[in-house]
Amino acid sequence: MEENTYIHLDQETIKRIDEKMPPEEEMQDLSEFFKVFGDVTRLKILFVLLSSEMCVYDIATLLGMSQSAISHQLRVLKQMDLVKNRREGKTIFYSLADAHIVSILSQGLDHIEE
Repeated sequence: MEENTYIHLDQETIKRIDEKMPPEEEMQDLSEFFKVFGDVTRLKILFVLLSSEMCVYDIATLLGMSQSAISHQLRVLKQMDLVKNRREGKTIFYSLADAHIVSILSQGLDHIEE
């Protein structure tokens, strides 16, 4: 492989950057992860679940949306490990998967409110 020539970068800086750069597969996963936050409905669901675990019916009622629309978005959030669920009888309750989600939402809000 031919070595690149840089105008302002020394080899030490290039090496440091290369060492910190995640592998391509992780970058793809990270990209998909952040895409999930690019949908207003999914963000609203996450903010609802910040307060309390809830079933689809209650989330749909609270957000003024159909249960099928909420179910679809919850499926996406669950696939990305942002929410988890538990069954109680016939009802499934959803909650945030872990404290990381709270931090991500909080830091995102802090950033845009600066």
